[in-house]
Amino acid sequence: MQKRLFHLLAAVLIALPFARAHADEYTDTIRVFRNAGESGKFFADSYGYAVFPVIGKGGMVVGAAHGTGRVYRHGKYVGDTSMTQVSVGAQLGVEAYSQIIFFRNKAAFDLFTKGNFEFGAQATAVALTAGASAHAGTTGAAAGASGNQKSAKTAGKYYRGMAVFTVAKGGLMYEAAIGGQKFSYKPRK
Repeated sequence: MQKRLFHLLAAVLIALPFARAHADEYTDTIRVFRNAGESGKFFADSYGYAVFPVIGKGGMVVGAAHGTGRVYRHGKYVGDTSMTQVSVGAQLGVEAYSQIIFFRNKAAFDLFTKGNFEFGAQATAVALTAGASAHAGTTGAAAGASGNQKSAKTAGKYYRGMAVFTVAKGGLMYEAAIGGQKFSYKPRK
């Protein structure tokens, strides 16, 4: 059983860099967060945001996650971003989720677009498309729960100029781990 899970995890993590999000996925993901409770309120007063339609994650004691996204300033697409995470702790399974990071002001936006390494701690439980999560780190704190993308609920607030929200897409994962995230940014040409 562990060997099969390890092979599944390896296959998911190897395939992730080759998966590209389509333009419609960005529009759909933004729509989910606009309609998901607290996160919808952040669009009105944020300086900008980074949206990741799909972040794939897997772990068995050691875990990894990766996703690509787009960065928006005042609602306009200005660049591309990627997120890579490595974590260690009690974790088992694979999951996929969407994420959005709001920037309250230009200073927070500039910090993100220069590249930011974050240490964080998180606890997650995901079963198929139902999930609950909590996260705290140097870029902020977030909490969320969702039945699926159509009935997503989010809660959160700005911390050091950033607010992070996630919505479970699917999978089966339990996690209580410490990890580091690295974000990269490339301006749109």
